[in-house]
Amino acid sequence: MPSDDQAGVYAPTLVYPNAATGSDHARDTVPQLKKFQGQGQTFDDITIRQDGRVIHPMYLFEMKKPEESKYPYYRLVSTISADQAFRPIAGVRW
Repeated sequence: MPSDDQAGVYAPTLVYPNAATGSDHARDTVPQLKKFQGQGQTFDDITIRQDGRVIHPMYLFEMKKPEESKYPYYRLVSTISADQAFRPIAGVRW
């Protein structure tokens, strides 16, 4: 099972092939990436902001008590929207 950090890297890495520019040059690919919005395999509703950061909703889960532990072993407590979960990166422009 991947960690949160591994899943966080995996999701945006999968976006690159979906840009489908036919080029591996940043000059061609970055503008297409910035237009990407879609579903990821690890996170829903992936968007790439104009500063280049991949954002997605974040989830807060609670582990079930041992006596409740049947798959899934956790319950969703709340969902944090992508805009709230990822602050803008000051001074970064692509």
